[in-house]
Amino acid sequence: MVTPTAPHVYLEDIAKYDGQDILLKGWLYNKRSSGKIRFVMLRDGTGLIQCVGSINDIGEEGFAAVDSLSQESSLMVVGTVKAEPRAPGGFELILKQVIPVHVAMGEFPISPKEHGTAFLMDNRHLWLRSKRQVAIMRIRHAIVKAIRDFFDGRGFTLFDPPIFTNAACEGTSTLFETDYFGETAYLSQSGQLYGECGAMALGKIYTFGPTFRAEKSKTRRHLTEFWMIEPEVAYMDMWGAAELAEDMCCFIVQRVLETRMEELKVIERDPAILEKIQKPFPRISYDDAIKVLKNAGHDIEWGGDIGGDEETTISNLNDRPTILYHFPADLKAFYMKRDAGNPKLALGFDVLAPEGKGEVIGGGQREDDYDVLVSRIKEHGLNVEDFEWFLDLRKYGSVPHAGYGLGLERTVAWLCGLPHVRETIPFPRMISRLKP
Repeated sequence: MVTPTAPHVYLEDIAKYDGQDILLKGWLYNKRSSGKIRFVMLRDGTGLIQCVGSINDIGEEGFAAVDSLSQESSLMVVGTVKAEPRAPGGFELILKQVIPVHVAMGEFPISPKEHGTAFLMDNRHLWLRSKRQVAIMRIRHAIVKAIRDFFDGRGFTLFDPPIFTNAACEGTSTLFETDYFGETAYLSQSGQLYGECGAMALGKIYTFGPTFRAEKSKTRRHLTEFWMIEPEVAYMDMWGAAELAEDMCCFIVQRVLETRMEELKVIERDPAILEKIQKPFPRISYDDAIKVLKNAGHDIEWGGDIGGDEETTISNLNDRPTILYHFPADLKAFYMKRDAGNPKLALGFDVLAPEGKGEVIGGGQREDDYDVLVSRIKEHGLNVEDFEWFLDLRKYGSVPHAGYGLGLERTVAWLCGLPHVRETIPFPRMISRLKP
């Protein structure tokens, strides 16, 4: 293979090279012919560009090279960058050289025709190459970077909790169990308990990693393996955590608008919807939410769990996220602090994304009293000995503290306007999906 001398450029940077000869390395997205001209649509993971080759520029050898290529064959091309407002990305490449790298073996399984969801999920490893899926993954990356930049910019320390744990955090019915050298271990449901240790050591921390929940749920919002971002702050109360969540959401949305406008166009997401995501977020108590839901025809009474359908009704009330707060304490985890003015209520909140997307954040203030937390652990049927290390935080310098968990995949689904979380992660894990 002849190595071209032109500089290798990625398509996301092509505007810097107008009028210059460059080298592109990528894959054949599609092609067409028109007499003595060949049109090659090339993708390189950062963008798409139309490459135009005439018989005078690339000769018979170049034509033969193009004609030999099938969809998703890999190739390198050399050509001159030319501004073209009508072309995708505003530029096209006038070909000078076409170098096949690997001709795809047979017909690519995913063609421009309509495919069923099951087929696409079975071929997820190839579906990821499509223009839409590439755009979603690049938006996901922008969201991840924005989250890290938000917390890093506020002096938070990244704190990595373990994935193997010895006890439940959110509830024993949704644990993945495994053997750990003769002991029973579980895949982590949340990094929060360990994050509280970090907050007592470092003041303000955030965890960012995979979590696992064995919920037998087939809804559009559930995965068995997903990524969570969980800040925890010493000397913070529930409202402080809610305000932090509000600031973070606005920061993420603004970053996506600033850096991923082209990708939003690809997935046909109206940026005007995201531009409305600004402070302040409307707040509604659980008590008032129950009244709203009953008036809307939901069969729910005080003390009932607010599920997906109910979240949709509440989130549709506003064009920006809604903060739902003061849930019944019985609905919340053992570590959630209760309201001193009304012990039936927990000092917790959810952030419900608009457009019916539902909960993307859940959080609140943690119980900081040793004796109360011991009684809560017993009430939930958990073994106190499994949480001795966690209880030590209440024995040695206990302080009020709070935090929350943001589900990354639900956030990606919300910002991209996706109907299901299965497109928000490279390889989704669901009840009936363990491969590829």
